[in-house]
Amino acid sequence: MVRGKIQMKRIENATSRQVTFSKRRNGLLKKAYELSVLCDAEVAVIIFSQKGRLYEFASSDIRETIERYSRYAKDVQTYKRDMEYQVLHLKHETAEMERKIEILEVSQRKLLGQGLGSCSMEELHEMDSQLERSLSSVRARKAQLFNEQKRQLEAKEKLLLEENARLHAK
Repeated sequence: MVRGKIQMKRIENATSRQVTFSKRRNGLLKKAYELSVLCDAEVAVIIFSQKGRLYEFASSDIRETIERYSRYAKDVQTYKRDMEYQVLHLKHETAEMERKIEILEVSQRKLLGQGLGSCSMEELHEMDSQLERSLSSVRARKAQLFNEQKRQLEAKEKLLLEENARLHAK
């Protein structure tokens, strides 16, 4: 015989409701006991009937279990709050980075000669000064590299001349 599917709604008949409550309560308490024994789990079940009567099961001291749950719930709330703060901080940081990227892209386009039509005379003068400073830095670095290369070649030339002189002396 197949049991029919039970609708999840309040049972209107008080007697049927009480019988169902008793059977399901006992089943729930039995399952809690089995879970605690079979899996060595700390289990606590608290049930209040419609009339306010208390039924409970605890595999260990119920107060300790409730305190442990309260601490855990508080830790979870603190963790969630911290995560929400970090997410908010990262969103703010992302928005700030996007703004800086946009500014740098506009600046780069202007330095490449694009979009200069919207620049004021002061902006153009500032860009000209910036380009001159950049060009001076490039020229200084280029001169430094040439001087280093020249010293290396002179040292190599000296070694070759010494080697040549030794070979002629033999």
